[in-house]
Amino acid sequence: MRFEVSQKAKLPTKYGVFWIQSFKEYEEDSDTQQAVCPKEHLVVFTQHLGEIPLVRLHSECLTGDVFGSLKCDCGEELAHSMRAIQAHKQGGMLLYLRQEGRGIGLFNKVNAYALQDKGLDTIEANLELGLPSDCRNYEIVGAIFKTFGIEEIELLTNNPLKVDSLAQYAKVSRQSIIVGCNEHNKQYLEVKKNKMGHLL
Repeated sequence: MRFEVSQKAKLPTKYGVFWIQSFKEYEEDSDTQQAVCPKEHLVVFTQHLGEIPLVRLHSECLTGDVFGSLKCDCGEELAHSMRAIQAHKQGGMLLYLRQEGRGIGLFNKVNAYALQDKGLDTIEANLELGLPSDCRNYEIVGAIFKTFGIEEIELLTNNPLKVDSLAQYAKVSRQSIIVGCNEHNKQYLEVKKNKMGHLL
């Protein structure tokens, strides 16, 4: 994997003052071995990072994070994470990974939404489109942790697969992230719990 790292810059937010740094990840075409479609991830972090920082892996969700969609819990999880990281005694970071729609991309996500409007759940909709239920990749996280010298984290997640995936890059303990339920995301959360093993 090839990647570039930007400079660090200050980011004052309504949750407090953070710092940011971008990691540009290059994917290679399997036939030509040429770099294609770089993904520009963002790390949002506190100035002080203790030995065991609080970390949130947040996959991009334009509809939830920006437009406040009630079909998921992503926007609320993002806000909760920012507040929790700012308040954590050992500081922490949020890794904003450009993996929209669990890795299927925005175009396919909208098509999956259309199928969900007809009664399919999130996993069924992806499969109907001939796509994996979840095709996210966390390899860039290893590079980010190495850049920051991180060896142990407290991971803010309900997804045991994230804990398992990150265990190869750092020692991981888990902290739950519960942000509530509404009439529009109830089925979505049930699928996370019953079909994806989330600890809700």
